[in-house]
Amino acid sequence: MAVSTRGMKIGILTAGGDCPGINAAIRGVGKTAIAEYGMKVIGISSGFRGLIDKEFIELEETQLSGMLTLGGTILGTSRDKPFKNDPVTGVNMSKIIKKNYKEIGLDALVVIGGNGTQKTAAKLAAEGMNIIGLPKTIDNDVYGTDVTFGFDTAVSIATEAIDRLHSTANSHKRIMVIEVMGHHTGWISLYSGVAGGGDVILIPEIPYDMDIVARYLEKRVKNKKAYSIVVVAEGIEKPKGISAASFISQSIREKTGLETRETILGYVQRGGSPTAMDRILATRYGAHAVELIAEGKFGLMVCKDGETITSVPLEQVGGKLKLVPPEHSIIKKSRKMGICFGDRKV
Repeated sequence: MAVSTRGMKIGILTAGGDCPGINAAIRGVGKTAIAEYGMKVIGISSGFRGLIDKEFIELEETQLSGMLTLGGTILGTSRDKPFKNDPVTGVNMSKIIKKNYKEIGLDALVVIGGNGTQKTAAKLAAEGMNIIGLPKTIDNDVYGTDVTFGFDTAVSIATEAIDRLHSTANSHKRIMVIEVMGHHTGWISLYSGVAGGGDVILIPEIPYDMDIVARYLEKRVKNKKAYSIVVVAEGIEKPKGISAASFISQSIREKTGLETRETILGYVQRGGSPTAMDRILATRYGAHAVELIAEGKFGLMVCKDGETITSVPLEQVGGKLKLVPPEHSIIKKSRKMGICFGDRKV
């Protein structure tokens, strides 16, 4: 049953790592809430820390203009774990959050974040708070949605970097290894590797054999291929204390004697203005979150299913990862084009 929305007060916070599209999502929530439903929108500073310390401001519609293209988050973010005890007071921080949620007078809370944040959101919903989650992360590994905003931008940035490495690799006739983000999943490395013309793509979901990689690269040399591009996810299996790019580059040199250089793309993938696709997706997610609140539906995470923006229960999302299936259609097509994933002879 729909609830009366005029005068409702909804909070919004961003937690975890920043990524392109967060401000577009905040704008989508705020403008829809104010213009369509007459709600008040409370921006909470620095993630869950803002609810613990009662740091917040009311967002007027005018403040939401001009932020669609901005990277980062105007509200700030943090990685506080609300279900841990405060190191100073010893009090469980979730109790403080619930107390302040009521004292501020919030009717609902929109939580923008990745896997850890959605897990926290599910716990807060189970504690009786009216929560709606929005999935954001460049890694695209939030369970329950086809895609997260931030991913398209990260892939575009990584692809541009790979594009630029082609000319250097060709000029010096060498192997270039580029490391992209992805602690547990290989979505960025897979998509950017294919889009950027990578010859070898290594992802955490597919165990690789360096002997297979080495023989593949040697075969390319014998076939008069002037250079090779190797794209690796940071989370592939490797010894501790060394980056994925450095380990793979060093291993290639040792096994083949071929000149090899590595590049670690790093945090540049998380910064800057979001792509058009991420702006649209984040806006759609934000608007749908408010629609759910207006309908009195809570304990949900907004998601994309095909071309439909819908929602799934937070309890089904928290603590799960969306991994790249080893038989993903892109991987199957890539293998047929001769791309090496380090697990089979090519």
